[in-house]
Amino acid sequence: MLVVEIPGRRAPLRLGHLALDLNGTVAAGGRLLPGVRRRVERLAEALEVTVLTADTFGTAARALAGLPVALHAVRTGADKARFVAARRGVVAVGNGANDVGMLRRAALGIAVLGPEGMAAALPAAADVVVAGIGDALDLLLDPRRLVATLRP
Repeated sequence: MLVVEIPGRRAPLRLGHLALDLNGTVAAGGRLLPGVRRRVERLAEALEVTVLTADTFGTAARALAGLPVALHAVRTGADKARFVAARRGVVAVGNGANDVGMLRRAALGIAVLGPEGMAAALPAAADVVVAGIGDALDLLLDPRRLVATLRP
């Protein structure tokens, strides 16, 4: 669990789960982006990590092999939103239009501008928008960065 005190908020963020979109967010063309593996391994020490994917490229299991993550198959953005809504303290990270609902329902939503771009509707659903997945994961690895971004 990560507990992040943000000045100006009534209660701290209590984060216990990390929900990641696969393609376009942590992977491109079905392959993990550089630096993702080691960051996710570190985050899995504090958070339960689930990768949500329709597995467009059919490579999810291979790409995630050896990582301490759960792989959860979804077909739609509504499936992702339901997954997040059924849990407390979720950080949701994504880049696509089908990630809007999951970011809105998350305790913390992070929109990523990745190699496949970012859906135009996503920034409005996010608490934070970052330039890449490494930046998103680093906010969680060093929560002071998150505090600096979210404090009023």
